[in-house]
Amino acid sequence: MDPKPVVSIVVPCFNPVEGWMTTIESNIRWIGEANLDAEIIIVNDGSVKNFSGEVVTNFFANSPVTVLSYLENRGKGYAIRHGVSEAKGEIILYTDVDFPYTHQSLLKIWEALKNNGCDIAVGVRSEDYYTHLPKMRVAISKFLRLIVRTFLRIPTDDTQCGLKGFTRKGKEIFMQTTIDRYLFDLEFIFIAARKKAVLKTVQVELREGIQLSHMRWNILLQEFGNFLKIFVQSIF
Repeated sequence: MDPKPVVSIVVPCFNPVEGWMTTIESNIRWIGEANLDAEIIIVNDGSVKNFSGEVVTNFFANSPVTVLSYLENRGKGYAIRHGVSEAKGEIILYTDVDFPYTHQSLLKIWEALKNNGCDIAVGVRSEDYYTHLPKMRVAISKFLRLIVRTFLRIPTDDTQCGLKGFTRKGKEIFMQTTIDRYLFDLEFIFIAARKKAVLKTVQVELREGIQLSHMRWNILLQEFGNFLKIFVQSIF
């Protein structure tokens, strides 16, 4: 029987940009150089471009990569839950397909879980992060932080950073989330706070050259409803 990897890294993928596999390949090399015993789980969230299951599987044939796919786009939260459910590691991290955060940031999340006795490590973003965002997305992100800080009693108002990790105990909590898209992170931290899980925040940094995308209005409207559901739960 193969030994369990020390860490599983779950990477959701929807219509990735060209060259994304090379980006992951370079991160696999770095993971090896960092002496991390790791698996990477790529979850194809119903992509309709720049993703061929056969091509991807062949490309990563000699790598510690598992490729999971389904036809319908379900959202980032659903994709990560799908990957986490298959993860074998004692520590599980998730990040975006372009690995936008620095290697040091990923190591800090892993070390917090390995050495500091926490169940969940949450990346929090410095002010410099917002220089990489379109102006509208900056406004949305800061507004969400404001209403989280105002209306919810949770350990951090920066819930949407795309780099987080957890232990097996944290995995049990993460798998209780139900939101499929943007606010699954907020729901995760909300549930963790209610269950009094040990949570640590870790400041993380974006890699040089990363530019983040716009957010569609239909998703914003859907996520407003999800926030209201979480807020109602917080009252009772």
